[in-house]
Formats: sequence, C-alpha cells, structure tokens
Amino acid sequence: MADVSRSRRIAAGPEAIWAVLADFGSLSRWADGVDHSCLLNAEKAGRGVGLARRVQADRDAIVETITVFDAPRHLAYEIEGLPRGFAVTNRWDLRPDRDDTTTVTLTSTVTTHRRLLRSVAERALAALMARRSDALLHSLDRALGGQP
Repeated sequence: MADVSRSRRIAAGPEAIWAVLADFGSLSRWADGVDHSCLLNAEKAGRGVGLARRVQADRDAIVETITVFDAPRHLAYEIEGLPRGFAVTNRWDLRPDRDDTTTVTLTSTVTTHRRLLRSVAERALAALMARRSDALLHSLDRALGGQP
C-alpha cells in the first residue's frame, strides 16, 4: 500500500469548502482537467455514502463512489477505472485554522494485489495521484476565490 498526501491552506471556512466538495456531481465546474462529471445515482444525492459520479478527462473515464461523508470534515471515495489490478481511494480532510482559513489535505491510497513489483507499481501510481491532488487543491482554492 502507498499513501500520498497533499495539503493547502485555503482562505475559506470548512463549510464553504464542504459545499463545493459535497456537490459531488459538479466536479467539472471547478476542477481543471475535468471535461465532464455527472451523478450516476442521483436518487442518493444528499445521503452521501454510496453516491457515485462519472468523471471524464480527455479519453479517460472513472467512477468515484463515496465511502465516507462526515460533514464538514471528511469526504472519501473509491476510484474505479484506473489501471486494472489497482484499488485507489481519495480522502479529503478539512481542518479549520484560527485565522478563518482551512487546511485541506487530500490523501490518495493505492494498493495492488499483484505480487510482481508491488511496491514499485503502487509508488508509481501514487506519484501520479499526487500530481493530480496538487491540481485539485489548486482548482479548489481558485473556485473559492483564492489563488488565480
């Protein structure tokens, strides 16, 4: 298993950040590099756990399904559609700071059941996820009126 975390201080309270993250089907409205996103089971909207979205970026499509929905602090989801043999989860953690900012941490966990070169493969995919996490945190900050 390989974990990789990225953090960013955002000039907004956890509730404002949560409103963006919890609007699960709207990822393409604020995330750079995401061409399209939509809910797959809108009847679960508002209930959190089990809600799934389809995310399209270029020719790649993935499905993300919420596994943890603890407003306004923790959101986690499984990611399907990445290379076969890998299991990937993302977890967003929001920690309010004293100066009306929030530290947002995005942790990706990558596991594979393949025995051959397991740790190398997990670390390689985790590095790719880290780059994507940096972009998501930057996009989130910009969507909330922060860094351009």
